[in-house]
Amino acid sequence: MSSLISRAASFARNAHEQIGQRRKFTDEPYIVHPEAVAAIVSSVTDDSVMIAAAWLHDVVEDTPVTIEAIMEEFGTDVGNLVRDLTNVSSVADGDRVQQKAIDRQHTSLADPRAKTIKLADLIDNLSGIAEKNPGFARIYLPEKQLHLNVLQEGDPILFQRAEEIVAAELKILDVIDQSQ
Repeated sequence: MSSLISRAASFARNAHEQIGQRRKFTDEPYIVHPEAVAAIVSSVTDDSVMIAAAWLHDVVEDTPVTIEAIMEEFGTDVGNLVRDLTNVSSVADGDRVQQKAIDRQHTSLADPRAKTIKLADLIDNLSGIAEKNPGFARIYLPEKQLHLNVLQEGDPILFQRAEEIVAAELKILDVIDQSQ
């Protein structure tokens, strides 16, 4: 593991641990998610900047760390990818539909490397969502289908995998709905 990746992993671990962040459905320490995203990105590239950004992809969005701090610590290349991966909408922007549209527009302008990381993020977040929380999945999966429309410049293997996971999760929801 490169020095850049090791520093990013440690930085992300510390940032998420300092606020006691946990995974929503499993209550695991939050760092398991950035670790999984970095592993997925590593499966399609050895680009240390991308892998470092994968580790850091939720730090600005979820912790007090600023994009400026990321840029200072990791440089503009990593910082710009993290900026591309950070949602820009806020509660003041309207309801969830409006906020997600703003975030999709932001993602549509992102560097293709950031789109690859976003695909890895979706893959990790989508896996098992229909069974873990069918109610939320009914909202989340259609949002992610729309998000995929702006991620086509990302890695084609991850894009196909994300599409397949969305389709599979929607089928699980159909089965759940039919059994009720």
